[in-house]
Amino acid sequence: MRACTECFLLRDEPRREVLLGYKKIGFGAGKYAGIGGKVNPGEAVIDAAVRELEEEIGVRVDVAWLEPVAELTFTFPARPSWNQVAHVFLATKWEGEPSEGDEMVPSWHSVGALPLDRMWSDTAEWLPRVLAGHATIARFIYAPDNESVHEMIFDK
Repeated sequence: MRACTECFLLRDEPRREVLLGYKKIGFGAGKYAGIGGKVNPGEAVIDAAVRELEEEIGVRVDVAWLEPVAELTFTFPARPSWNQVAHVFLATKWEGEPSEGDEMVPSWHSVGALPLDRMWSDTAEWLPRVLAGHATIARFIYAPDNESVHEMIFDK
């Protein structure tokens, strides 16, 4: 199962907001998600998170600024090549201004008004928990349509 990262930048001014990326191409195209991607062979997960933030939206984050908040396992029985373990991080400090790249368009969203209807269906189950400060370990098994969650298991 491949490893990937997903990072969420948080800011408090003018209100508590989270940065999401609208995926233009590739896996998850047409959906909002955190900023991230695959972990390269031999690469530490946290280093991949730092690299992906810079590649995807042009911001620099020191590893010390990343807070690990979730480990999520996604299984797609109808499409096993999509199976992955996502390591989720939050950051309240970064350098640079988020900007559009080849794959993502970053945009700020109120934590209380997430576009959950335009995100993967599992997101409504774990992202609000994570943003509320609850560390999460969970598994999501998708239905044959690869869009809806068939089963979810929270270990933490």
